[in-house]
Amino acid sequence: MESAGTKLKNLRLQKGLSLEEVHKKTKIHLNILKAIEEDSLINFSPVYIKGFLKIYCKFLGVDPRDYIPDYKEPKAKIIYVSDLQEKPASSFKILSLKLFSMKALHIRPKTIVTVALILIFIIGLFNLGKFISSKSSRLSRKTELPIVASSKIGNRVPISKLQNSPAVKIITLDIHAKENCFIQLKADGRVIFQTVLKKGRSESWQAKDKIELSLGNAGVVELEVNGKRISGLGRRGQAIKNILITKEGLTIKR
Repeated sequence: MESAGTKLKNLRLQKGLSLEEVHKKTKIHLNILKAIEEDSLINFSPVYIKGFLKIYCKFLGVDPRDYIPDYKEPKAKIIYVSDLQEKPASSFKILSLKLFSMKALHIRPKTIVTVALILIFIIGLFNLGKFISSKSSRLSRKTELPIVASSKIGNRVPISKLQNSPAVKIITLDIHAKENCFIQLKADGRVIFQTVLKKGRSESWQAKDKIELSLGNAGVVELEVNGKRISGLGRRGQAIKNILITKEGLTIKR
């Protein structure tokens, strides 16, 4: 009478399968497959022997009860190696594997959470700093104004372009320097700017009642008063003092 191993070998040969193909499908080692077919699984526990025979029988499509003595089909569903290869791992298993890999690397989940929170806090501080700096730069551009030297009372020479302008609530002044120009400015009687405006730079100021302005090089700057551009106040290199800007317009005291 043929043994169980011989029967399985003959069945495999009838199906035209090699031991290498069976090994790839069942993940059973080649030496174990050879031992099964030669009935020489003597160095293994009976539990393991039944397990290997069961997988081999399932793969060849035969009933394990015909090849395994005292075999009883378990009530619970058995997941074979071939099934594991075809079915994707569940999210729980993937999470378990990730946690296992972190433990293998001696990385605790609490440590990862702590590092992530620190990174989020640092990024938030960085963005807050950028927001505050941009706000402060905008405010400084609005409030930083040039300084005017004290003026002598004299005749007023009006600029006709501003005489017919409607009254405004706040006086605004923008200055653009085509070349370096020394500027002095007072806003509502307070000195707020007294330095050289570099070539290509622009500055803006506001006042409630008046702006007093002096230019060291009047021919190289362009002014915009209450939204109206003014140019040609003087020649290049000419110093003009006592420029008065009010809600009604611009005048130069001679």
